[in-house]
Order: sequence, then C-alpha cells, then structure tokens
Amino acid sequence: MTRLRSPFGRWDPAPLGEVAARFSGVESCWWVAGGLAIELAVGRRIRSHGDVDVLLLRRDQLMAQQALAGWQWWAADPPGSLRPWAPDEVLPPHVHDIWCRPGPDAPWSIQIMLDESHGEEWVSRRDARVRRPISALGTTSPDGVPFLSPEVQLYYKAKASRPKDEEDFAAALPLLTDHQRQWLVGAISTTYGSHPWIERLQA
Repeated sequence: MTRLRSPFGRWDPAPLGEVAARFSGVESCWWVAGGLAIELAVGRRIRSHGDVDVLLLRRDQLMAQQALAGWQWWAADPPGSLRPWAPDEVLPPHVHDIWCRPGPDAPWSIQIMLDESHGEEWVSRRDARVRRPISALGTTSPDGVPFLSPEVQLYYKAKASRPKDEEDFAAALPLLTDHQRQWLVGAISTTYGSHPWIERLQA
C-alpha cells in the first residue's frame, strides 16, 4: 500500500473493500474513481496509488458524511488550503474535493470528489457541454463495486496527463469499445481541442 506525504499530512489509502462497505449503505449513486477505476475496468493491478477516490454528485454530497460518520472531513478550498467541513454544510460550487480520515492523528484515507448534474444527466465540472446520462456514468465490478466508466475517467485525466495517466490510458485503450472511443474523442475535442490521445483512440 502506498503512503504518500502531502503538505497536509500523510495519506494511507483505505482498502477498496472498506470503501465499498462504507458506501454501500448510502441512498445515492457513488463510484470509485481515479486510477482504481481504471484498474477495475481492466481487471488487474496497474500501478501503486497514493489515494483512493470516490465520486459523488454534488447534490448528494452529504451522503459522504453519512458513509463516513465519526470521521474527520476537510474541504479542499482552492487555492491550496484545507478547512473542516461542518456537519450538514453544503459546500460551495468551487469546492470539488474532500479529504477524509478516521481521526485527527490518523492518515488521510479517502478522497471524495464532487461532480455536477442536471436532472438525470451528469455534467462535467470542466465543461458543461460534456454530458451523459447518470445511469451510464459507471458500471459495476464482479465484486459489486461501482466504478466510473474508463472513458469518463480518462477524459478527466486527459487535461494535463502525467506519467501515471499515460500508464492508465495505455492499459485501458485496448479494452475500450468503439462507442467508448468515440465518446472520449468527442469529449476531449470539445474541452481540450487537439490532444495526442485522439490519434491513438482513432487508430
């Protein structure tokens, strides 16, 4: 397990089974996101991970406090600061990430990511033109863990791809269907314009 030091303390990601157990009882949609979502899509380990991400729709944000009752929740309030997230506080639109840990002396364990929606549609927080039905935003692993569809996760990773994002893209690319490739090309083109992944997706 990777332990990552940040300016705000140490990360020690919660095991995927614990994440699933804690969020399985919430009355809203949720998805494992980030690099772990890509690994769930390809069905194998790709690399080490500094954190574990869970995506919620912004309208369901308080479900995180329910799932992680008794924990500490801190809002990543840009630029570059953390602050306590008060019980029942509705976070402002510019806050997209919440760091969570079991207690004040414990390492950070789970990162909550908030995304936008309109009715039954997911709306990218990066570009409101990029949308899809919430029902098609993710899928479920054989173990019953919901995770973000790889093409949606790769769309976010395409913004400023790092070596780990390139690694995730290379692992997922052979498994993407024609429909997934077409959606990803359209989403990347709409938001970022030209991008080196487009040619590979169209090959």
